[in-house]
Amino acid sequence: MQDKEILKLVGARIRVLRKEKGLSQEALGEKGGFHFTYIGQIERGEKNVSLINVAKIAKALDVNLVQLFSYVSEDPKIMESDEDIIEIITMLKKSSPEKVRLARNVIREITHTEK
Repeated sequence: MQDKEILKLVGARIRVLRKEKGLSQEALGEKGGFHFTYIGQIERGEKNVSLINVAKIAKALDVNLVQLFSYVSEDPKIMESDEDIIEIITMLKKSSPEKVRLARNVIREITHTEK
């Protein structure tokens, strides 16, 4: 995996978690001690963030490092839909088994896939 791809995947995950928490880039920056433009650069994969700053961002998002890096794919092809997929997975993890099955069935219908 190329360096830029890793940065984009981690940035996309941070963006999903930030939005899930209802935080703006500015609010996340304030909580973590960063300028909002720095958060934007991280989310776009433009900055190679240090491990210490990753830990500060995780704390500001109220997640642990495992949660921060969960669902960061090793797939080298970064697609625009990856962020949406991560967000869907995050929502489903919080849903009841019945709602997860319902979502699966809806996705099957939309994509026309069989069991």
